[in-house]
Amino acid sequence: MSSSDIFIGETIGTAILILLGGGVCAAVTLKASKARNAGWLAITFGWGFAVLTAVYTSAPLSGAHLNPAVTLALAIKDKDFSNLPVYWGGQLLGAMIGAALVWAAYYGQFHAHLTDKEIVGGPGAQATTAKAVEAQEKGAGPVLGVFSTGPEIRNAVQNLLTEIIGTVVLVLAVLTQGLNDKGNGLGTLGALITALVVVSIGLSLGGPTGYAINPARDLGPRIVHALLPLPNKGGSDWSYAWVPVVGPLIGGAIAAGIYNVAFV
Repeated sequence: MSSSDIFIGETIGTAILILLGGGVCAAVTLKASKARNAGWLAITFGWGFAVLTAVYTSAPLSGAHLNPAVTLALAIKDKDFSNLPVYWGGQLLGAMIGAALVWAAYYGQFHAHLTDKEIVGGPGAQATTAKAVEAQEKGAGPVLGVFSTGPEIRNAVQNLLTEIIGTVVLVLAVLTQGLNDKGNGLGTLGALITALVVVSIGLSLGGPTGYAINPARDLGPRIVHALLPLPNKGGSDWSYAWVPVVGPLIGGAIAAGIYNVAFV
């Protein structure tokens, strides 16, 4: 496959992944959404179906990596890093496009949510000191969870370990079940299995951090959150942003090592 096919496939596939995955988070979170408060089951299955749709769409073009950790693991497995930048570039761009489309689809709901005094607070609830204002701007805003992940308990070691463990499970499933005939990504036969693995990870391991298990899935939408003209959006929590990037990359590398030792 050519570099252009890889870039286009990963851009389209990751955009669909984030559009549908971020979309279910918006549906469950935002005021005036018919699915508001549908709960964690809706989110986990929504992300699983998002993976399924994205893989089926992009597999013919790029092999449907859709995740820098998967791309890194395949590069380590095959000892070929030549296409790594092309895959990663398409994945990051696609994630940003998908996040922007979520904003467009839920534009009215974002506005209603972020102008509701019960959600963002009235004038009396605003930070009054310079330190408080800085904390408010840097912390996780009220709709950041639509775009990216965040921990329930902020402990860098635990949060990093959780992301590593979840990604190892995902990438091992991809390497052992979801490779297409050319061995360069997910094929359609592995799409359903991988989607169900994502649901399983969300149900079993998603509680502590929201299971990014994909650097582009978290970083791209977080950048979009920082750039969008959302009223009262708060901060993008950049102090945490390294965890869902570094953790999955470490997890992908570990999974590749396990695969090369145990399955080859």
